[in-house]
Amino acid sequence: MYDSKAPFEAYKMYNALKLHFETDYDAVKYHFKTRVTPQSFFKRKDKYFFAKLANRHGDDLMKYYVSNFINDVRYVGDMMDSEGETNYKEMLKKHESLSYVFKSDINKLSQEVDTFDELFVKGNNTHPRIITSYLEGDVCLETVVILNKLVGFMRKADAQITETIVWPELSRKIRKYDHFIVMNSEKMKEIAIKVFTK
Repeated sequence: MYDSKAPFEAYKMYNALKLHFETDYDAVKYHFKTRVTPQSFFKRKDKYFFAKLANRHGDDLMKYYVSNFINDVRYVGDMMDSEGETNYKEMLKKHESLSYVFKSDINKLSQEVDTFDELFVKGNNTHPRIITSYLEGDVCLETVVILNKLVGFMRKADAQITETIVWPELSRKIRKYDHFIVMNSEKMKEIAIKVFTK
């Protein structure tokens, strides 16, 4: 049976995640609660988008939103096309084979540096090697997040990186996406050690 609350619930989740990825608000910490009201929702001209997405993605709606926010698609109307679906499918594919994706990226990274620690050193470039590799499209965002979960390199990077065009937004994206990457830390650690101690 169709849940008449679904469009509003879909809007509430969208609003919480939008705030999560764009501001200091932590959607996970605050259980996706924001100050939106049914009244504000029903005044929106785009409310049918939320009804459509709620119908189409149901329980996976959060993942759908996240997959679009990490690809800088921020307006719900822009999530409705084939690009929105592609972002979702790509993210699901990576999450389903996270250790394979990580291993593949770590292998690539091991060709670029001599030691694991060099990935996090800020050289002549404005960013550490791991960030440069991500910006160049050599490794995926998931790998960057996993490495930060393992070694916490972001604290140092935030202190060292002074450029204000790319870094502030990218730093927030890495930190905010962290909540949505579920991984086996020991397994990921093993992969990194194995690759870098060949």
